[in-house]
Amino acid sequence: MMNMQKMMKQVQKMQAEIARVQEELGSMTVEGTAGGGVVTVVANGHQEILEVKIDPAVIDPEDPELLEDSVLAAVNEALRKAQELAESEMAKVTGNLKIPGLPGMPGF
Repeated sequence: MMNMQKMMKQVQKMQAEIARVQEELGSMTVEGTAGGGVVTVVANGHQEILEVKIDPAVIDPEDPELLEDSVLAAVNEALRKAQELAESEMAKVTGNLKIPGLPGMPGF
């Protein structure tokens, strides 16, 4: 019975740490860029896009596809980095134990 109580305390502690990390991820940011930095996208650890910056020099009405591709590439890079950030921060708490359903864990 003592082992079960100890295990439950450890689980509760891990749950509290996971909740803390999930909250902190909202204030952590990553940046994705494309086109040599002419497009920059900032995302937080919750994989929310916070900011898009576009250098006016890259805006060409004759070639909107270039700008679209650059924005898409920067967004994808920012989201990939946000996912890696979440996985890294969660691994610090879970010790790389994969817990399905948690942000930053496979299957979320």
